[in-house]
Amino acid sequence: MRIILDTQCWLWMQADPARLSARSRKLIVEPANELLLSVASIWEIAIKTGLGKLELPAPVDEYVTSRMAEHGVRSLSIEQAHALRVASLPPHHRDPFDRILIAQAQVENLPLLTSDRTLRAYDLKVILA
Repeated sequence: MRIILDTQCWLWMQADPARLSARSRKLIVEPANELLLSVASIWEIAIKTGLGKLELPAPVDEYVTSRMAEHGVRSLSIEQAHALRVASLPPHHRDPFDRILIAQAQVENLPLLTSDRTLRAYDLKVILA
């Protein structure tokens, strides 16, 4: 199964996996699953690090790249169809990073692993972390 990880879940996966449910941890370590981190999440991490809102144990480029490689997480590019889908989303959630993740999950027909229960209001498969 291919799974998009939301930003918070990916960060928990790195620093505090116990915050994830047992089911989520099982999905993450299952070798048959392909874990995807959106470029939007990487961008969000870079922005928050640069603003001092997120502290990482290494420079952001080194941290993200090495942790993705260590866990076999692949990046998911933002495509035109993803960006355009955002325009048709109802305003249940206003965070632009979450909205692009929702659009990517819808367009690619992939589940989204998230701790944000608000995202269940959208037409997509949500796996609660």
